[in-house]
Amino acid sequence: MSYHAPVLVVTDDESSPTLAALTDAGLSAVLASSWPEAGDAIGRLRPSAVVVDSGMPVAALETLARRIAPLQPYVPLIAIGTDGGLPENVMPFSADQRDLIHLAPRLRAALRVRTLHATAMRRLSDPGDLADQSGNDPLQDATVLLIGRGAVYPSLSVALGERVGVVGALSIEAAAKHLNVRDLDGIVLAEGFSPRVVDAFLTVLSEDTRFRNLPIVVGIPAPHGSFELPNLEFVDGDAARIVGAALPLVRQRAFEAQLARTLASLDAGGLLDPRTGLLTEAAFERDFATAVYQAQTRGEGLSVARFVLHRADRRAVNDAARIISRLMRKMDFGTLQTDGSLLVVFAATDLRNAQAIARRLSSVIRQTAHSARREARIDPDVSVATLLPDESARAILTRVVQQDRRRAAS
Repeated sequence: MSYHAPVLVVTDDESSPTLAALTDAGLSAVLASSWPEAGDAIGRLRPSAVVVDSGMPVAALETLARRIAPLQPYVPLIAIGTDGGLPENVMPFSADQRDLIHLAPRLRAALRVRTLHATAMRRLSDPGDLADQSGNDPLQDATVLLIGRGAVYPSLSVALGERVGVVGALSIEAAAKHLNVRDLDGIVLAEGFSPRVVDAFLTVLSEDTRFRNLPIVVGIPAPHGSFELPNLEFVDGDAARIVGAALPLVRQRAFEAQLARTLASLDAGGLLDPRTGLLTEAAFERDFATAVYQAQTRGEGLSVARFVLHRADRRAVNDAARIISRLMRKMDFGTLQTDGSLLVVFAATDLRNAQAIARRLSSVIRQTAHSARREARIDPDVSVATLLPDESARAILTRVVQQDRRRAAS
């Protein structure tokens, strides 16, 4: 992979191992700058990424981070050997020189996010549209899988839950189920598992391309194995330190997911909602009217399910929509309505089969979607209606809404 803009290494050591490691990795031009000159070097070189060597004063790092944050496209900022209290756009990296072999893979993964951002900016007729979509902190839409059963698990759950959506798993088996049914922005593996189990779990993740680039923060001492996981961090400390190491990596991953959904929407001619991966409301209305007409003409079945997530916040609703987008059949389609309800159309499906499919989707949402309010259980109310002879698209939608209202009244 080639990058035309240079990678800037901020260091006061002319023989810096960091500089040597990145140069040997075959990245595009790797240039060095001293700490006092770093700000001017960024303005002059407009680097594709910035790597700060260990030892840079925290105040100087904060100034550098503020300089880099507004740059477009995204400029990754990696700080080596820093500990806690980092600016939001600074990603940590271990100070252990033996780990420098993993620095280039982490940088390549970050640069792929930059390339994705540049692609989205180029393809949008108005790049301001992308700024509107990603103007909020990507963490507001991020979900992290927390695995553990030790004493630190409750404090980790609270600390993570204050910033991101959290899906909890008390076993590796439960974690595997979550990984297979939903999109996640990171994994935090807490104590409670033997080194052998941790080693096996990380090996499986490194061998699966779906999870290889996930941020993975492990809150126990590193096992002896070596893993091809560019965003893997081992943090020995309390919940605050673990969360502090995880959030910058999770933020980058969530931003990458936003960009991927935006590009998918562009590929579909703007018919997909970049927040959810489902159809926009306008596209849904058009496709639904066509589907009803074709079903009536051909004498085929067609059913509609409406999912209502009472007391759920916007993150949980978007989360549920993305779960449905991932799990529904290729022949089906759906949308997230402005009132927060989800409509899913099951093509060529009678009422009995539609009810079974809707129950399965509802069960997955109940088990894996979580509200920011930890006490609020996400338990969707589901209404299903099937198309009657000579019924219009508007009529079947009215019926499915009325079913939900009757259920609420009772």
